[in-house]
Amino acid sequence: MAAAAGPQSEITAEELAALQVEASRVRTYGQMVLQRFLRHRMALVAALVLILIALSAAFAPQLAPYKPAVPDLNAMLAPPSAQHIMGTDPIGLDLFTQVLYGGRISLSIGLFAAILSVVVGGLVGSVSGYFGGWIDIILMRITDVALSVPYLFLVLLLALIIGATPVSVVLIISSFSWMYPARIVRSQFLSLKHRDFVEAARAMGMGTGRIMFRQIFPNALAPLIVNCTLLVGQAIVIESVMDFLGAGLTPPNMSWGWLLNQGQTYIANAPWLTIFPGIAIFIVVLCVNVVGDGLRDALDPTSRL
Repeated sequence: MAAAAGPQSEITAEELAALQVEASRVRTYGQMVLQRFLRHRMALVAALVLILIALSAAFAPQLAPYKPAVPDLNAMLAPPSAQHIMGTDPIGLDLFTQVLYGGRISLSIGLFAAILSVVVGGLVGSVSGYFGGWIDIILMRITDVALSVPYLFLVLLLALIIGATPVSVVLIISSFSWMYPARIVRSQFLSLKHRDFVEAARAMGMGTGRIMFRQIFPNALAPLIVNCTLLVGQAIVIESVMDFLGAGLTPPNMSWGWLLNQGQTYIANAPWLTIFPGIAIFIVVLCVNVVGDGLRDALDPTSRL
């Protein structure tokens, strides 16, 4: 018996070593998503461009060649040149400096409006999809009504009534953007709430809140994350439209949309005042949508990258 114990222990040790090697190769879900996203070249380039733009806006005081409120009286409405690479406005303010500072407001509004929309929509969709019945009917009818109202008209009206500040613009945009996340999360909850792992959680005595937000909600995050990226671009465009139509922000809260509004008067003889802010909006919205596509493919285990 003692002689037989040696080989058996040696085999067990080898098997244990093999299992440890195999376990080291196992990747977590987050690592798999990151690796799949890095294979998506267009999305990776778009993410790097977004990071570069965000860092440029964040460090605007260090990168801007001029003070945002100090005009160059010798270069009013000056075209792009070595001294002012994006030209100047009617009072001599450097447009490149304004674009850098305007990015702070535009990107912040887009990001926070998207996050707030996802939080509200995720809560509504979770409650609606999990409980069903009359709760689902009421919440979904409210969602349908919110989707049927004239979006742009009410956004402009609320901005004129309560005033346009960065905080109020975020609240206004998010109050009309939570419906799509709500529908996405509801559909995920309807398909997940009867799965075996949820039934097991109920059998173990988990409370409703823990089942909803610890068991089901993490499994519904993938499409919600993709939708959040798309909402960032949508919020930036809506805020720019508000500014362009004269119902948006006013100085000192300067955004890319406000720059477009200021430049429309001089579009014939100073087109750079609208071209460069417009290009900034176009690049950011395009990159956000490309990143959203990359995340969708990376989060979908059935896609091939």
